[in-house]
Amino acid sequence: MNDSTLTGRVAWVTGSTRGLGKEIALELGRRGAAVAMNFANNSDAAARAFADLQAVQPKSCLVQGDVTDAAEIARMHSEIASQIGPVDILVPNATCEQPQLSFEEYDWEFFQSMLDFFVKSPALLTKAVLPHMKQQRWGRIVHITSEVFALGMARFSAYVAAKGGQIGFARSTAREFAPFGITVNCVAPGWIPVERHADDPQEAKDGYLAGVPAGYFGTPADVAAAVCFFASDKASFITGQSIAVNGGNTLP
Repeated sequence: MNDSTLTGRVAWVTGSTRGLGKEIALELGRRGAAVAMNFANNSDAAARAFADLQAVQPKSCLVQGDVTDAAEIARMHSEIASQIGPVDILVPNATCEQPQLSFEEYDWEFFQSMLDFFVKSPALLTKAVLPHMKQQRWGRIVHITSEVFALGMARFSAYVAAKGGQIGFARSTAREFAPFGITVNCVAPGWIPVERHADDPQEAKDGYLAGVPAGYFGTPADVAAAVCFFASDKASFITGQSIAVNGGNTLP
């Protein structure tokens, strides 16, 4: 059911044509926000996802571009502003492949790719949307991070390090932007199976699930609900915080 809690706001969700990002975009749209959906490569999948978004929120747009490139971000930001308005809500969600390897198997190039997606990209995106947010003295930045930083997972050092950098960036900017009515928070999902996990071994899923106190896997809708809370006026006095959406798998 649609509601109007975010009516009049414009949201940009990166990496939003599949998985968690798609559900976040759809739920923001259901709650009244105009939504910019972003993708990098798969035009057919993007077209299908955008059709689903338009069914719940006609005031939406689809932009293609590399969210690790400053010029591409500037272009996309301009396209969004001209089509649906300046961005009030930013959700840096885009990701890349995340192989689990021993530290010796990673090279610096791979570490750099993780930093590009989870530190450089959020920083460049924030720089693009910040002037409007400061001018109107209202803004919401909701980072999609991960439980892996709290878990300190083995054989995942590059991803964990980059997510730690993203969390640190969010915490620092939360303090810096608070006087301007801009909140910066994190939603940290656990392992929530989506399309890219289709070929993951069942024994790996079973092993993970055995440690989740709730006893079941979450869904993309669970993550989207947390994002929408942080994006709403109900969370106006909450900043610099992280919600783990993982059935109790980690605790503060």
